[in-house]
Amino acid sequence: MKGQSLIKRIGFAINGIGSAFCREQSFRFEVLACIGVLTVLLYMHPSPLWWAIGALTAGLVLMAELFNTSLEILIDHIHPEQHTEIRVVKDVAAGAVLLSSLFALVIAGVFVAENLL
Repeated sequence: MKGQSLIKRIGFAINGIGSAFCREQSFRFEVLACIGVLTVLLYMHPSPLWWAIGALTAGLVLMAELFNTSLEILIDHIHPEQHTEIRVVKDVAAGAVLLSSLFALVIAGVFVAENLL
């Protein structure tokens, strides 16, 4: 990828996101949840701060899933057999996705408490 134009590098990134979308049901669900968050924000008209928090939180969940997906694909390609340490690496990466999702739910709860209660 070194020496490629910015347009080509953006194309590679978009292809990667598309590959994750096609391969990973979890990523598709998280994209759907992100669309849901944006829909709620459009409907509720919150302050710009809530827009920033919502976008940042949704983006972090999607990024965590992309990192997890890329790590799993690489590991499965390099070492297809099951190995205890590889399982731990995959579990830790999945844990990062879980934590980012849980924090997103906490933020959603705070948003609901502040704006609907």
